[in-house]
Amino acid sequence: MIVLAIESSCDETAVAIVEDGKLLSSVLASQVEIHRKFGGVVPEIAARHHLGNIAPLVDEALERAAISVTDVDVFAATYGPGLVGSLLVGLSFAKGLALALNRPFIAVNHLHGHLYANMITFPSLIPPFLVLLVSGGHTELFSVNSWDSIERIGKTRDDAAGEAFDKIARLLGLNYPGGPEIEKLAKSGEEKYNFPRSLREKGNYDFSFSGLKTSVLYFLKKNPQAKKEDVAASFQAAVVDSLLSKTFAAAAEYGLKNVVFAGGVAANSYLREKAQQFAKDKYNVYFPPIEFCTDNAAMIAIAAYNKAKRGELSPLDTNAIPYLKF
Repeated sequence: MIVLAIESSCDETAVAIVEDGKLLSSVLASQVEIHRKFGGVVPEIAARHHLGNIAPLVDEALERAAISVTDVDVFAATYGPGLVGSLLVGLSFAKGLALALNRPFIAVNHLHGHLYANMITFPSLIPPFLVLLVSGGHTELFSVNSWDSIERIGKTRDDAAGEAFDKIARLLGLNYPGGPEIEKLAKSGEEKYNFPRSLREKGNYDFSFSGLKTSVLYFLKKNPQAKKEDVAASFQAAVVDSLLSKTFAAAAEYGLKNVVFAGGVAANSYLREKAQQFAKDKYNVYFPPIEFCTDNAAMIAIAAYNKAKRGELSPLDTNAIPYLKF
């Protein structure tokens, strides 16, 4: 079974092809440089660039996979959550191909795609396991009992971790996106400031980063001479400690030995290092390859392939749902 999938939920246009679960090709057109001068993604601009990028990327993915579009058995695309204009570009293109070639179509939840990202490298990974999905738009904990039984046990009550990185980066005068910039700066800093970790009570697996952001804001106002490197390192340590302390406490309570990380913030090297320290020899820790942490079509293709195997096809009138839940 050959699946061609399109991901266009935000500012990355991506196309990937898998055959029987094996990745044949994965291509992506980034808009980071385009949106950097605005300090964030401009939805209308993102949608217009998706329109220009998508057809050439499909051609490139087919060429790299050494197949023709008529060889594709299933077409798939992300249908939410995300920016509605961006979602509609990829969704409409995939449905158009399915209709023109009389092939099945599968709509994929972008968040489900992130869960499947680890399957690209770890195809033998099977539930049950715990998942921390941490990105610019989401910070959530899931207990995955089976692919059909996924329970959310924690979520952010305000900002996602990645969003907090972006906002503190702006306070420090760093470029967008903020996560990689803070990570880079923190490597030459010291964790000398004790910024707050919220919602510490036992059994509470929700997250909150608004208090942390406010604390850093007032600290910078009162201490304008503080080294940015030390502030970045201390802030990053607070975020990662909040994420990991709750994640591994949940793993212990739910009796889950496999702990899976997903989402753009999972690319953070400090998070990866500290996760191994938290796990020690008690837990198995899984991270996707760096290129499959941020938005990509490979994870959508793997998710669609598994849905196709279960017979979970989608109607061609499936619409974009920008606020789609997990």
